[in-house]
Amino acid sequence: MASASSIAASIASKTKTKKKHFVAQKVKLFRASDPLLSVLMWGVNHSINELSHVQIPIMLMPDDFKAYSKIKVDNHLFNKENMPSHFKFKEYCPLVFRNLRERFGIDDQDFLNSLTRSAPLNSEAQGRSGARFHTSYDKRYVIKTISSEDVAEMHNILKKYHQFIVECHGNTLLPQFLGMYRLTVDGDETYMIVTRNVFSHRLSVYKKYDLKGSTVAREASDKEKQPPPPEDVPPRPKSGNVQQRLQTLRIATRFYCAMKHVRDAKELPTYKDNDFINDGQKIYIDEENKKMFLEKLRKDVEFLAQLKLMDYSLLVGIHDVERSEQEEVESEDNEAEEEGESDGGGIGTPPDSPSNTLDSTKPLSPGEFDPAIDVYAIKSNDSAPRKEVYFMAVIDILQHYDAKKKAAHAAKTVKHGAGAEISTVNPEQYSKRFYDFITTILS
Repeated sequence: MASASSIAASIASKTKTKKKHFVAQKVKLFRASDPLLSVLMWGVNHSINELSHVQIPIMLMPDDFKAYSKIKVDNHLFNKENMPSHFKFKEYCPLVFRNLRERFGIDDQDFLNSLTRSAPLNSEAQGRSGARFHTSYDKRYVIKTISSEDVAEMHNILKKYHQFIVECHGNTLLPQFLGMYRLTVDGDETYMIVTRNVFSHRLSVYKKYDLKGSTVAREASDKEKQPPPPEDVPPRPKSGNVQQRLQTLRIATRFYCAMKHVRDAKELPTYKDNDFINDGQKIYIDEENKKMFLEKLRKDVEFLAQLKLMDYSLLVGIHDVERSEQEEVESEDNEAEEEGESDGGGIGTPPDSPSNTLDSTKPLSPGEFDPAIDVYAIKSNDSAPRKEVYFMAVIDILQHYDAKKKAAHAAKTVKHGAGAEISTVNPEQYSKRFYDFITTILS
């Protein structure tokens, strides 16, 4: 009889557990225009919740750098219009990336919210080999598609990368790797990696450069420099009664909020080394910031050279404080004019517009930033021609100096000559030239 009771209890327990899981899936839906992003949101939510039940180890073990967790979902019952019924989600080295997030000062629940509260935003930017980029809705994180070769290279360097982050206490210009995943939908495998955004979630970047310290074929093409045609903007109301004009203003407001991020991304070409030189551009930072920046950069490039990595870049974004202030004033003037036209009736925030909790928690004056969030930001010095904020980080570090790169080096040397500043050189030479060039652009 006791045995039967225990069996019944076991069945009841399993039924109860299954019911709980079923309800949780029904409550939280993940809606994105791309089903792949819906699966990513579902997977990140699942993996972070699973990790919350796993005790944090005193130290990571060698097997943690080879580990993975994966789940296969069949007959997914909810959110059918946005999610496939069958998919797989795999997370690589979950304990390692949790530890890295902690060392970079990122709370797992904040990470979860940024990636799942609202769908990631599409970016027009495209990396090497056609890599696609998205940013989290709050612009704190970048989601990049990578190749299976990149995944293999991440596994090769992950243990040493983690050790480097521990030793420098997370104080680095290198990418902050926060999670790596494989998504399988309709038999197609997509690999994604999440990093902290180099640029700010609130300070707009007006110009950006990708610098390698090379001068051969290192300028943006005419096609890259040309901005796309302007979007069709809803017309300002010129006639009609107050309610009609108010409705048109509401539509225009929603349109502006939805399109501002996309338009900014489209209209910002990525300039390169020769463009930087020809523009007479300089990075104006004070001596203390310059010393700290170069010390971090020196350690970072020495580490990359040890790993035989090359072809990385310094991504530089420039925020113009005065321009931003002027745009803000113009925006406030427009809002005041629109409120006047509505006979005093203010236009509320559209109910489907996600609030930006980062902006609401800590009001910041123009040109100010939270260094805990904008970790790559440095203010211009007092003697700079313009008041600016610079965002600078080393990106694209997963290129190993292999036989293919050696062959490319030989071919470019024949074409341009032994003394030409080609980008494909051995890692030690690359790191030295890269560091030397960056020292010349700081003023």
